[in-house]
Amino acid sequence: MRRTQTQLMGDLLEEFFQRPYIAAKIAEGKLPETWRAVVGNRTADETTELRLENHILHVRVRSSVLRQELFYQREALKEELNARSGVRLINAVIIR
Repeated sequence: MRRTQTQLMGDLLEEFFQRPYIAAKIAEGKLPETWRAVVGNRTADETTELRLENHILHVRVRSSVLRQELFYQREALKEELNARSGVRLINAVIIR
């Protein structure tokens, strides 16, 4: 079957990457960079583990003082990470 309408490859790729599943996977892959942009370099350097399981972000931090600060800011962190990702990626943040 022959197509009568041609489409630009860029348009096809853009449409592909905007599919919800693909966009979520791309945002998940960029999560360490997004985390660094949200919390800053110093806090990101103190972060030893950053993983996403079932829309729950698990963060492990070396410093107990920093851990307490992040604990109080969990909701704001969740909202900012979701906003920067462009998709609803995180439902909860657990700081350890």
